[in-house]
Amino acid sequence: MTDRSADSAAFLSAIGWGEAVRTHLAGDASNRRYERLRGPDEKDAVLMDAPPDKGEDVRPFVALATHLSGLGLSAPEIIAQDTARGFLLLEDLGDALFARLMADDPDTQSPLYSAAIDVLLTLRAAPSPTLPAYDNQRMTDLAALAFGEYASAAGHDASAADEAFRIAFPAVLSDHATAPGIFVHRDFHAENLIWLPERTGAARVGLLDFQDAMLGHPAYDLVSLLQDARRDVPADTQTAMFDLYVRQSGDNPTTFGAAYAVLGVQRNLRILGVFARLCRQYGKPSYVDLIPRVWAYLMQDLAHPALAPVAGIIIDALPEPTSETLNVIRATCPTR
Repeated sequence: MTDRSADSAAFLSAIGWGEAVRTHLAGDASNRRYERLRGPDEKDAVLMDAPPDKGEDVRPFVALATHLSGLGLSAPEIIAQDTARGFLLLEDLGDALFARLMADDPDTQSPLYSAAIDVLLTLRAAPSPTLPAYDNQRMTDLAALAFGEYASAAGHDASAADEAFRIAFPAVLSDHATAPGIFVHRDFHAENLIWLPERTGAARVGLLDFQDAMLGHPAYDLVSLLQDARRDVPADTQTAMFDLYVRQSGDNPTTFGAAYAVLGVQRNLRILGVFARLCRQYGKPSYVDLIPRVWAYLMQDLAHPALAPVAGIIIDALPEPTSETLNVIRATCPTR
């Protein structure tokens, strides 16, 4: 038994779950691992294993779960915790992931996305907790990962474009995406949302993976939802849900649309860089398969006039993810 396995067994034993049947659940792009537990009383729970020695910290998850629950939203209840060793026992919200339900029945897209928008509007209207700001400098640095990671993995030197982008993009953000900071999940997509139809209102949406939330522009999480790196969101669905959000929020559609496009470029550039890095540094080539979808969203956003100051820099510097380009990136992925 590894030290981590022994630690998790000791944690579960101490809280009365030592005899639970443990089943591995799919993880995410982090170092966290998850298991579903079936207790002797036939109750289910989820074990989050977030090793501190690999940079994980469960305390933000605990604090934000408490905040979200206080707003009447469905974050998992914290049943037990050992923050020093990085273990949480969480309420099991089930398997009805939005992504799974939509794949099984595309007709569920509209009601599910509408429910997710209810969550975003609830968060927007509520007082925000104390969180770091997702400010222009931080967003620019993360977007620039596309030049340092994606272009580099594809065999391109984009250092000059990186420098030009870092000069031009903060002004684009300042012009179009500056707003009072609200709680932004930053990974608000169909694989982090669980359908809970027995609950009411915005609580029908179970929330996962919110520990990296920051204070930012309200358009950011809408981009995360509708420009989903892991699934195709039809253009008519994107338009309908954008229009629904704007109607309910009262935003000016032109102004909000510019913010949406600018933040879409920021997010999709960051994802290109992160996915390339997950291959190159962590041996996770499956993320390379998602790059063409992210690229398509990026091109969609770059067509907006608000992106004119940086569109040429990006398009000239970053290689289109052709089959050949993707194979070059995959070749950088170490064998595990």
